[in-house]
Amino acid sequence: MKILIIVVAVMAVAVAGVLLYATTQPDQFRVARSATIKAPPEAILPLLVDFRRWQWSPYEHKDPSMARSYGGPATGIGATYAWEGNRNIGKGAMEITEVSPSKVTIKLDFEKPMTAHNVAEFALAPNGAGTEVTWTMSGPTPFIGKVMHVFFNMDRMVGDDFAAGLASLKTLAEQTQGSRS
Repeated sequence: MKILIIVVAVMAVAVAGVLLYATTQPDQFRVARSATIKAPPEAILPLLVDFRRWQWSPYEHKDPSMARSYGGPATGIGATYAWEGNRNIGKGAMEITEVSPSKVTIKLDFEKPMTAHNVAEFALAPNGAGTEVTWTMSGPTPFIGKVMHVFFNMDRMVGDDFAAGLASLKTLAEQTQGSRS
């Protein structure tokens, strides 16, 4: 009985420690990755403002059988994309809210595996003979998210996906640019 009490006490202290540590985590998160693409912004922009052309996105390949739906205009502000897939993909929706020659902003709402409301942004900046593309996601971190961040490195998990997506976007944009030359 004494051992059981000690084990329970140690577990209670550990849980309290994790919860206390979680309270020290930031209220907002931001994940960003960049890549230089040998194409001008006007060659990259169409691949970002048309969700039907997002075959470069790593999330499109994590569940090939996921359900997809599109709404609003085909491209640009107001274009929407919703998905529902396996537990790796979950369920959510995106809407393009801003488009300029140097930026695309997307409202990103997740329903599953947990509810979250974030913003994704693609910034395009001329860089020598190419374009520096930065893919960013940011949003609030509720307490449960802070607890999860104690155990999971979101920057690494999402950042690795962003880096893979940018590499695919680079390949696609440079192939498209090469075929126009």
